[in-house]
Amino acid sequence: MDGTVAFGAVDTPLGRMLVAVTGSGVMSVDFHDSPAARARVAERSGLTPVDDPGRAGAATEGLAAYFAGRSREFGLPVDWRLTSRVQRRVLQTLYETVPYGKVLTYGELGDRSGIGVPARAIGQVMGANPIPVIVPCHRVVAGNGLGGYSGGSGVEIKRWLLTLEGALPATFDWDPERGP
Repeated sequence: MDGTVAFGAVDTPLGRMLVAVTGSGVMSVDFHDSPAARARVAERSGLTPVDDPGRAGAATEGLAAYFAGRSREFGLPVDWRLTSRVQRRVLQTLYETVPYGKVLTYGELGDRSGIGVPARAIGQVMGANPIPVIVPCHRVVAGNGLGGYSGGSGVEIKRWLLTLEGALPATFDWDPERGP
């Protein structure tokens, strides 16, 4: 690892999203690109920001293709440095086993990841996911409904993403080019 992070941004129906990429992979995705968001990521990671648009290119292109409905997989390397050991295990299980358009409950993800924690703890891991959309925490739902979502402006973003993927039926006024 070279101790640096490169940023990229992509316009989506949900707004201008920020991606942070290290030499190891995608480290962070934020629903709002801003100087403050970039500074938070750099500070939290302890890495030095560099101007390297090429490093972030695959991630921004992947997000653009996903939001345009042209891609169902990101296939990007992930840098898990902003996660704890338990978070990494749960999020890696999610990333590797829950495909586009599918959902599972918090409890099912807990069982699948083999960490033996209650569904509430899995919800906390989802809420702290530093790489939303690419590591698809929106695909984890409550046993009795959607559950919460801390990304973007909240549960309506989760509903929008699940509708984009076909996991929820679209309402008559749903428009994939316009966010919630």
